[in-house]
Amino acid sequence: MDDSPAWNVMVSTCPSRTSLARIANKWTAMIVIALSDGRLRFGEIRRAVDGISGKVLADTLRDLERDGIVSRTAYDQMPPRVEYDLTPLGQTLREPLTALGTWAETHIADVEAARDAYDDRGSGDAF
Repeated sequence: MDDSPAWNVMVSTCPSRTSLARIANKWTAMIVIALSDGRLRFGEIRRAVDGISGKVLADTLRDLERDGIVSRTAYDQMPPRVEYDLTPLGQTLREPLTALGTWAETHIADVEAARDAYDDRGSGDAF
């Protein structure tokens, strides 16, 4: 008999919902993709994830470290050096988030065409 809780992200009070929100965040996905090939320093991640601010990157890395997805290693040297890497838990996100990135790149022309067609029709009926 399995005594583990029955988690359900569709239930507003389910703690798994916060995990889904974290990994569904665009910056999280891009950071995980950037770290998929191995550890990087802060500046290397920032260059890899074009458009992210230093504050958002720092906050997101802190959240990912807290969730056990990213590890942070600080080296006692001058100048200070800090590296980030995916943990074993974070490694489990490589495949699905890389697949989402690939999907976005593969289908952007279709998405843009659908947007243009929608815009040409007008805003549509209100829900």
